[in-house]
Amino acid sequence: MIKSKDDYKKYIEMDAFSCNVNMKRCYNNELFRYQKLMRKLEYYSNCKKGLISKVWIIIMRIMYKRKSIKYGFSIPINTFGPGLNIMHRGTIVVNGNARIGKNCKINAGVNIGTQMGTRNETPIIGNNCYIGPGAKIFGKIKIGDNVAIGANAVVNKDFPDGVTIAGVPAKIVSNKGT
Repeated sequence: MIKSKDDYKKYIEMDAFSCNVNMKRCYNNELFRYQKLMRKLEYYSNCKKGLISKVWIIIMRIMYKRKSIKYGFSIPINTFGPGLNIMHRGTIVVNGNARIGKNCKINAGVNIGTQMGTRNETPIIGNNCYIGPGAKIFGKIKIGDNVAIGANAVVNKDFPDGVTIAGVPAKIVSNKGT
């Protein structure tokens, strides 16, 4: 979570590095611009107080909502750590209570949420994870660091560090991880 101006700068730098984007020419990359807006909204929401800041937060929330609809994302602020890389446009749905560590690569069609009938039982995903297209991750589970989740996997139980998981329901298919 961004708690200071230094954190904000670190998050932006790590996101740019993860997305392989040159900070001076990032205007070409629409997904990185979306991520920058998300990080700026996180910074203002977490760190700034006062009337003028509240006005900016409202303006940024409107811009963020419009871009989210345009790209097909439903990603609440303060869910992803630094180094996020959104690989493609397309539907990505993340529950606001989920926590995803740093250096996550996420593809289109991913759903990270709760099991039916529960509200706060969401996944905790570790650092350096790859989430393949169409993966569904739900329930009160913990996924370790350096885990690769295959395309269209349905993950509903805990997995340790450094593995590759795939299938419906997901199971370990390799010990190589990311």
